[in-house]
Order: sequence, then C-alpha cells, then structure tokens
Amino acid sequence: MSAPATTPVYPEKIDAAVLKVAGVVVLGAIMSILDITVVNVALRTFQTAFGGEPLAYSTVAWTVTGYTLALATVIPMSGWAADRFGTKRLYMMAILLFTLGSVLCATASSIGMLISFRVLQGLGGGMLMPLGMTIMTRAAGPKRMGRLMAILGIPMLLGPIFGPILGGWLIDHFTWHWIFLINAPIGLVALVYAFFALPKDNPQPSESFDFVGMLMMSPGLALFLYGVSSIPGEGGIGHTKVLLPGLVGLALMVAFVLYSFKPKHPLLDLRLFSNRNLTVSIITMFIFAASFFGGLLLIPQFLQQVQHETPLNAGWLVAPQGVGAMLTMPIAGALADRFPVGRIVPFGLVLIIGGMFTLTQIQADSSHWGFLIPVLFVMGLGMGSTMMPIMTSALKTLTHHDVARGSTLLNITQQIASSVGVATFSVVLTNQINSRPLAAQGGQYLEVAATQGPKAAQAAAAKLPIVGQFFADHGGSPQAAAQALAGQVAKLAADAYAHTFWVAASLVSLSLVAALFLPRRHEESHLLDDADTEGAPPVMVH
Repeated sequence: MSAPATTPVYPEKIDAAVLKVAGVVVLGAIMSILDITVVNVALRTFQTAFGGEPLAYSTVAWTVTGYTLALATVIPMSGWAADRFGTKRLYMMAILLFTLGSVLCATASSIGMLISFRVLQGLGGGMLMPLGMTIMTRAAGPKRMGRLMAILGIPMLLGPIFGPILGGWLIDHFTWHWIFLINAPIGLVALVYAFFALPKDNPQPSESFDFVGMLMMSPGLALFLYGVSSIPGEGGIGHTKVLLPGLVGLALMVAFVLYSFKPKHPLLDLRLFSNRNLTVSIITMFIFAASFFGGLLLIPQFLQQVQHETPLNAGWLVAPQGVGAMLTMPIAGALADRFPVGRIVPFGLVLIIGGMFTLTQIQADSSHWGFLIPVLFVMGLGMGSTMMPIMTSALKTLTHHDVARGSTLLNITQQIASSVGVATFSVVLTNQINSRPLAAQGGQYLEVAATQGPKAAQAAAAKLPIVGQFFADHGGSPQAAAQALAGQVAKLAADAYAHTFWVAASLVSLSLVAALFLPRRHEESHLLDDADTEGAPPVMVH
C-alpha cells in the first residue's frame, strides 16, 4: 500500500526559488501578450506588404482573428495536456512552438502564409498563460498567489501600452518582419531559462480529452468566421464563398453545443450555464469583448489610413488606453471584494459607451490631444473597471470543483468574442468604404502612388473609372488634382470609420443591459478555504 501524499509546506515570504520560477512565467507572458498587441499597428502595413493591389482590411484582420482563434482552441487542452505530458515539458514545447511560429511569420511571402503561421504561433501562445499559472500555483501555494499575481500582472498591464509602440518602432526603423523576429531571442532565452529553472514533474494522466468536441468547435468557429469575413469581397451574403463555410461552421457549432451535454468531461462544460451569475457574466463578457476589442482595433488603422501617421506614432497615440486601464484595474479589483459587482461594472461600461459614441464624431482632421487621446484614456479607465469584476462575479459563486471549468469557459468566451468582433467590424468597415466608391478607388490609387511611383499610379488610374473621372473633372495640374483627391478620400474614409463606430457603440450599449442583471448585493462565495485548495487549478484571464 502506497504512503499517502504529503501536503507541501510553503514559506510565508516570497523566496528566491519562487521568484526564479516566476521569472520564467513572466518571460512567457511577455511574449504571448506583446504579440497580441504588437500586430495591431501593423495591419495597415500588411495591406501593402505583399505586392499587387492593396489588400482589404477584412483580409489582413485575419492575422489577428486567426491568432485569437488558435488561442481559444488550445486553452481547454492545456490542463489535460499538462497532466498527460508534464507541465515543464509542455511549457517548453509551447515556447518552442510560439518561437518557431514567430520566425515563420517573418518568412511569409503572402497574406495566406502569414495567417497560417499566426495560427501556429497562437497554438503555442495559448498554452503559455494557463501552464504558467499552473506552474506558479505549484511553486508558491495559494497563500502567496496574490503577491505573485501582482508580478505576473506587470506584463499584462504594460502589454497594451508598449506593444503598439514597440510594433510601430520596429516597422518604422526596420521592417514588419522584425515584429515577429524579436520573439526569437526572447524565446531562446525563455527556453534555456525554463530548462534550468523549472522543477521536474511526474506526469499523471487524469481525465480523458474530448477530441470529438474539439473537432467540432474549432473548425466550426473558423469556417463561420471565414464566411462572415468573405462578405465584403463577394459583395453580399448570397454567394457560395460566404454561405457554404458559414452554414457548415454554424452547423458544426450547433452540433458541438448539443453534443457537449453527453460526455463526462466535455471540452467546454456548458452545464455550468445553470449558474445564473456565470451565465449573465458570460453574456456580458461576450458582448463587451466583441464590441470593445473589435471596435478599438480600428483606431490604429484610422490613424495610419486617414491621418497618415507612422506606425510608431499610432502606437504612442493608442497608449493612453492602456494607461487608463492600468490605473483602474487594481482599484476595481479591490472594490470587487467589498461591493457587489453589479454596482461596479455599469460605471465602467458607461465610460466605455460614452467614449465609443464620441468616436462616432471622428473626422479626418480630429485633434489628437483635444479629441482622441482623452477619449481613449477614458475608455481605458472603463476597461480596467469592467474586465476583472465580471470575472469575479462569474467565479465566486461556483464551487471549487467547478472553478477551473468556469475559468476555461470565460477565457474561451473572451477569445471567441474578440475574434467575432474583429471579423465583424472588419466587414462593416470594408462595406462602408466600398459604399463610397471614390474612397475605395481613390484609396487604391493613392496607395499605389505612394508605394509604387507615378507610372504605376497612372496605370492604376486607367483601371479605376471613378478616379479617372475625378481627374477629368479637376483640370489643371495633376499635383493639385491628386491633392484634392487625397482630401476627398480622407473625408469619405473618416465618415466610413464614424459609421462603423456607430455599430460598435450600439453593440457595447447592449452589454450595459446585460450587466444590469449582475448581482447587486453580496452573495456567499462557495470557494473552499486555502486549506482545501493546495494545488488547485489556477483561475486566469488570458
């Protein structure tokens, strides 16, 4: 008969051994989180980076959508795979996969290759945070997790601030390839560091993995979003390229929902929706994440396309949003322990809704300091007051047995919502620009003129009848006509962005309606005390 397992004894203070392990996790978090934000300012560059005619925004947005979909795919696999292969081995494999995906992204010669390699990169990045939290929980024990979370929170808070700035600096001073190549030395250091710093662990396979559920959920989401994203290019919904993948994807997702109630250990435990607080929180989170993250991804694009800012300047200009979130996130976390979240979240959402409706008034010559920076800062304050309290509401009334599964459900919801939001708003923006023919054709002409020179621009004008008619109507010097065209295109494009923000503002307003159903009075937590939670699965927002 084997001896009973002994409970590990953890010192009270944060010691060097734990800090050594935390350093590995922070390095992984820096890579994963920076790569979500660093690409945001590069979308405009990707539109013209692969030769030929400029690509549609809805096409290059798949470099973000594909990455977040890959994250969503592997998050529910992480716990099972850690038990099956061991956390150290799997963590190193995730770093290697992420780094390899990054290097391959830099070698991409087409947008299709780049999207494929971004998916590979996301498969590695999606495992880094959940595995890192598991490693830290085992190293530190639950009584020290709060202090270690503060350490891990640094890259989580600073990523949205410095990611766009770093991406813009690399694009301006080198090439877009370096926003991916920079991960190679960081990944190599992290791999060596993890090999020596992480303790060995013995894999103990536990519950079976739901391969059937995964084969329905992941392709279903990808096909559905592909169908939606194909709408602008096909000119409407009633085309095979839109309907076929869209309907097949929708059928797979419906089949996944029906199937998920059958296995003992489903990929996503939809039975948890019987908990009212979790259900309301997830609905609020989905609407909020889709509208907020999808809408704000348009800002760097607007700055570069309409106001002709460099990627670096665009990165600096969106940084105030991250600063605002950094200020309110710790305050909201403290308030969520003292007050019901139903009395906290609506205030944050009101700030975001106000900011989003203000963005509907954006114009080609909108001031940065007088308009854009204050709006983004206020919206950042709102984001910091919203995300963590929603998570807290969802998880605090679950029993300890359900917390890991509830956390997985929330993480998946956030990633899927972000993917849906990016795909939706890229479609809306593309349709808005295409509905203004001078903006669409004039934008193509100006892009060719700026990147390929006067001869290529002259050839492009011959293929763009509206541009040709504009030059015919504006006699005089070609330079004056081109300048007038640039002004008209900027004005029409800004109008397209403003209309897209109306959609975002309307959707984020719906999240306030959902948030009104969050608990408005204290409810007893069902989580067990620390004595019963040694080695408990961590709860983490990715």
